Amino acid sequence: MIALPASIRVFERGWLSSNNVLLVDDTCATLVDTGYATHASQTVALVRNALRTRPLDLIVNTHLHSDHCGGNALLQATWPCRTLIPSPEADAVRDWDPARLSFRATGQTCERFGFTGTLAPGAHLRLGALDWQVLGAPGHDPHSLMLYCADERLLISADALWEHGFGVIFPELQGESGFAEQQAVLDLIATLDVRVVIPGHGAPFTHVDAALERAMSRLAWLRADPARNAKNALKVLIAFKLLDVREMSVDALLRMLDDAAAMRAAASMLKPRGEWPVLLKGMIGELAANGGPLEVDGTRILARR
Repeated sequence: MIALPASIRVFERGWLSSNNVLLVDDTCATLVDTGYATHASQTVALVRNALRTRPLDLIVNTHLHSDHCGGNALLQATWPCRTLIPSPEADAVRDWDPARLSFRATGQTCERFGFTGTLAPGAHLRLGALDWQVLGAPGHDPHSLMLYCADERLLISADALWEHGFGVIFPELQGESGFAEQQAVLDLIATLDVRVVIPGHGAPFTHVDAALERAMSRLAWLRADPARNAKNALKVLIAFKLLDVREMSVDALLRMLDDAAAMRAAASMLKPRGEWPVLLKGMIGELAANGGPLEVDGTRILARR
């Protein structure tokens, strides 16, 4: 069991939702990241059980992928909490612009939410009676942030560093730079004095040097052949969608490759449009093999978990 300050509680979530980090002190109860929309009621229940009669005061989003902000709307409806989002996302959220937000591009959902303020690298927050520095973490997402507490040597890393890797490098699917930014973030983490990493997915961990070594090795492997990143992205997005809706036809999933821009971009990097049915069949087969998350029943694809 990894020791964390008494003011911090981590709700480790499974597929679909990111972890939630609850930080409580005498003046503010804060939740960092809120999970996916279909788990929003569960997120509210977890927070309510932890806070009891006390309200949630503040939401902080490290970035605005649907699995990190999908609980925002219900939490805001339950408590009159303030919400801080990465500053470059402010206009897209204010206007609720589907073209600029990632939800449609990934084939995912997120109920509309508001915000009361923004965060940028270099900012400082007082959360859970601890001082946190806001750090930029582009790579997985251009606007992603991390929170670093030097006094306790804690890093809330979101999807910039997991114990065994990091999140999909989405900008590279659109022909934008992402690998170099991810390398810079890993290099930045290596300069910090970190005792515990609280990742966006998976349990908190202490073997930070080993995790960085694995992440850097994986990044080098992806950079050597960008199609590897595209294949990983497409498999992740297909698995996510099926675990959300539980069942789809092969034809419906094939239509999603055209409709969801990130999936379309990933598929286009792998095969010409005319070969997408074959590509999809192979992807589903890999996700169904050896007890994977999916199974196939004729023309239907089912979530196994």
